[in-house]
Amino acid sequence: MPFSFPRFITRCTRALGVAVVALGALATSAAAPAATLTIGGKNFTEQLILSEMTAQYLRSKGYDVELKNGLGSVVMRQGMESHQLDVVWEYTGTSLIVYNKVSEKLDPQQTYERVKDLDGKIGLVWLNPAALNNTYAFAMPGKIARDEGIETVSQLIETFRTHPKMQFAFDMEFVGRSDGLDPMEQLYDFHLERRNIKQMDPGLVYTALRNEQIDAGLVYTSDGRNKGFDLKVLADDKGFFPAYAATPVVRKEVLDANPKLADELNALSAKINDENMRDMNAKVDIDHRSVSRVASDFLKQEGLVQ
Repeated sequence: MPFSFPRFITRCTRALGVAVVALGALATSAAAPAATLTIGGKNFTEQLILSEMTAQYLRSKGYDVELKNGLGSVVMRQGMESHQLDVVWEYTGTSLIVYNKVSEKLDPQQTYERVKDLDGKIGLVWLNPAALNNTYAFAMPGKIARDEGIETVSQLIETFRTHPKMQFAFDMEFVGRSDGLDPMEQLYDFHLERRNIKQMDPGLVYTALRNEQIDAGLVYTSDGRNKGFDLKVLADDKGFFPAYAATPVVRKEVLDANPKLADELNALSAKINDENMRDMNAKVDIDHRSVSRVASDFLKQEGLVQ
């Protein structure tokens, strides 16, 4: 959900060689007819759902749609800038910190306004954000958090001071990044030794928390496994993590050529929020339903398609 932050590995800047290879896979869409809308999506559950949902929704509106998801953040951004993608769902914090290199601390509305302005200068239009903030958080096994009365990151750190052998799980990138663990330690006034740190794939963090193999781990706030695995998401009481409001972003020339598109995408965005996105993520990640079915069911439930 940064920082390379919105879901860390998929939001971080990939090596240039990987980006070039992946962009080659997008090249066919550049030759598509002008009337075709090419929708991009990243390679984690929430993005797969959002991009699939958008493709189904716009097809129901009569658009010819091509879907290109499963992309890394940098590849998707380059696809937009090179006109190989037309519509994506992006996160405000990702654009602010990763793409536009802004390190200034901003509140959610300021973040949205800043990225809307900066990206607008290169022809990328931010529409209305969904009520979906897929930022990052620390989580604990629910039973342990309840037993210890831990609700906030500050309370977690106070517990760590008296239990210095506690184990914290992070993805493979967060610990070493200049805007990751180090500045968080400074803000919350604590320090983890190597023995306190477990680095693993983001998905494994949830499993380790569920099995109480670690004491706390870095998670994504809109992930359905937080509720499904009875994890306690701790309040970021000092405001370290930036906002990651999910928002449809469209190339300006595409909006100019399709006068109804902005209103149609805003209508979709207005139906999406933290709660229903967590439910959809859980249906895919926990119940193992198909992304296509989950997206279709949501659109019908919200009256967006027949």
